[in-house]
Amino acid sequence: MRLGLALGYWGRGPNPEHLTLATEAERLGYASVWTAEAWGSDAFTPLTWIAAHTTRIGLGTAIAQMAARSPTATAMHALTLDHLSGGRMMLGLGLSGPQVVEGWYGRPFPRSPLTATREYVDVVRQVLRREGPVEVAGRFHTHPYTGPDGTGLGKPLKPITHPLRPGLPVLLGAEGPKNIAQTTRIADGWLPLYWSPFRTDVYEASLAEAPENFMIAPMARARLCEDVAEGLLPVKAMLGFYIGGMGHAARNFHADLMARMGLESAARRIQELFLAGRRAEAVQAVPDAFADEISLVGPRARIAERLALWRKGPVTDLLVTAPDLPTLRALAELNA
Repeated sequence: MRLGLALGYWGRGPNPEHLTLATEAERLGYASVWTAEAWGSDAFTPLTWIAAHTTRIGLGTAIAQMAARSPTATAMHALTLDHLSGGRMMLGLGLSGPQVVEGWYGRPFPRSPLTATREYVDVVRQVLRREGPVEVAGRFHTHPYTGPDGTGLGKPLKPITHPLRPGLPVLLGAEGPKNIAQTTRIADGWLPLYWSPFRTDVYEASLAEAPENFMIAPMARARLCEDVAEGLLPVKAMLGFYIGGMGHAARNFHADLMARMGLESAARRIQELFLAGRRAEAVQAVPDAFADEISLVGPRARIAERLALWRKGPVTDLLVTAPDLPTLRALAELNA
C-alpha cells in the first residue's frame, strides 16, 4: 500500500504549511500529493506550484469538479501539468452534488449522473489519446456543439499540443454502488470518500469486476497524539459538515453513503441537527467509533495497529490528511 498526502482545498486563504508538507512527503518517499476544490481555491493551480518545487512525487486532483470546466478544458489542464511535471499528473474527477453544481457553478445537475460522468471521461480520454478530432454525440456533451442556439459552424478538433502520456491516469470520486461499478469500467482508479477497513463488504459487489492494477485511494485523516478523543474531533467536525450540510435534506449523497455503511439512524440524526442550525450538536452526534474507523488517530502503537488493518484490504493508496510533520514522518516509518 502506497502513501499519498491529501492537502484538500484552501479555507480562508492558502495554507503556508502545504508546500512544506509536500516537499517533506517527497523526501519521505510518499508516492503522491493531492489537491482539491469546492467553491473557493481551484485544484490545479496549487498542484502546479507544488510541481515546481518537487521532482518525483506524483501529482493528483482529489477531486477536480466536473461542473467547473468543460471536459476539454479539464483535459487541457491535465496534459499541460503532465508535461510541466515530467509525467507525474493523475486526474481525479468528481460530479459533486446539486447544491454545489447549481448553486455555485450555475449549471443544472445532470438527471443521469452516470451518463454524464461516462461522457465526460470519454471526452477527456479522446483528448489525451489524440487519435483524431474529439467527436461525441452525447446527452450532456456534444463535440462539436449542435444545439439549437449554436451557429452550426463548430469544427471537430484535436489538441494542438501532443499529450505526454495518452494513458494519463483518470480516477473518479464515486459514492453510489452503480457509480462505483461504472468507475471500475471507465477509470483507472477510485477515490472513496469514506473507507473503513472494518466494512469493506459494503463495496465488494461494486468492485467485483475491477481490473488488475485498479487504484483504490481513500482519504483518511491522520494525527499522532496521545488523546484519541481529542484527535477525533476534526474528523467528527468534517463528518458533521459533509453529512449534515453538504447536500439537501432529501438528497445528500454523503448521508446516503453513511447509511449504506450501516449507520442510517446516526446519519439522519446528524442531518436533522445540522439543518436545524444546531451544528455543534450535529458534530457531537457523529459516532466516535465511525470517526475512528475511517481515520488513523492516536499514539504511535495504536496507529501502527490500525495501519496494518488498512494494508490487509484492497486499498492500493492511502491518502492521508496529516496536520503536522511528526505524523507525516511516523506514517512513512510505519508503512515502510
